[in-house]
Amino acid sequence: MDTKHTRCSYHEQGGHKCHETAGKSGLCYWHDPNITKNHPEDKERLEEYAKNGGQLRGISLRRADLEGIDLVNHHHKQGYDMAHADFYRANLSGAHLFHLKLNDANLMKADLRDANLHMADVDNANLLGVKWNGAKIENINVGRSLMQERLADKALEVNENDIALDYYEQAEEIYRDLRKAAEREGLFGMSGNYIRHELTMRRYQMPRISTERSVSKLIDLFCGYGEAPLRVVGFSMVLILICAVCYFFTGLSYGGEELVFSPTESISEQFSLFFNCLYYSVVTFTTLGYGDFTPIGYSRAVAAFEAFTGSFTIALFVVVFVKKMTR
Repeated sequence: MDTKHTRCSYHEQGGHKCHETAGKSGLCYWHDPNITKNHPEDKERLEEYAKNGGQLRGISLRRADLEGIDLVNHHHKQGYDMAHADFYRANLSGAHLFHLKLNDANLMKADLRDANLHMADVDNANLLGVKWNGAKIENINVGRSLMQERLADKALEVNENDIALDYYEQAEEIYRDLRKAAEREGLFGMSGNYIRHELTMRRYQMPRISTERSVSKLIDLFCGYGEAPLRVVGFSMVLILICAVCYFFTGLSYGGEELVFSPTESISEQFSLFFNCLYYSVVTFTTLGYGDFTPIGYSRAVAAFEAFTGSFTIALFVVVFVKKMTR
């Protein structure tokens, strides 16, 4: 059959099609996964293909040797769209990939050492085994979750626990590699975000009902694995408020007079009592202990718990805050 005028059969449900001439496989040179693009002229040909508006979505660059390639859409606000492209084990070291759209692409084991991926979009891309050494990843978009996380969640929905654990392990590895790359580039805020995700993926691999997983979850809630000092502040405020409510109903002593909630009192008197309880809760939490108010009855147990927890929480906040500020 004469294929000279046959168009590439690549198309997507969203309407994206390729209009290049197809080969015997029915696909063009760039979309044919059976052709390895490692010829000396392929790099220049791909750059020219991109400049001329060729269909870059879904192209197959498995094991391609594209070291130092320039895929920046110069003089345009939007980068080239290479969604669904296959870069498995491709050599992209030193490549210029600024603002490139790589969502849903396969970058598994791709060599991105010293590549510029600033502002690149890799949402839902397979990033397992990527070599990030020296890569510029400032403002890279990996999405709210990795592809492996989403696949793990789907596996759990159908009770495929072993498959889900494998995906969570892959996700942990990817976040660890990204965290190390961010640290090497001095992007410590980004690194802190990745370590939280890394430890979260590790937690998901633990047995659902276990002390280890419960402790890990508590650490995440209280301080985001040491990366979220505002969580410590939020926990402190919630604890102070809860303890104040407890004092409101269990009572305090002031100048020999017992202060406790009574439904017969007016609203203004109840407000006054609550604010006194709130004041006492703050004093107890911070272990200042002015001595003007003293606990009575069950309030003593609440005060002891709050004082101990407050000392621990303040120390935790100092550690987390200093860790963030000294980066």
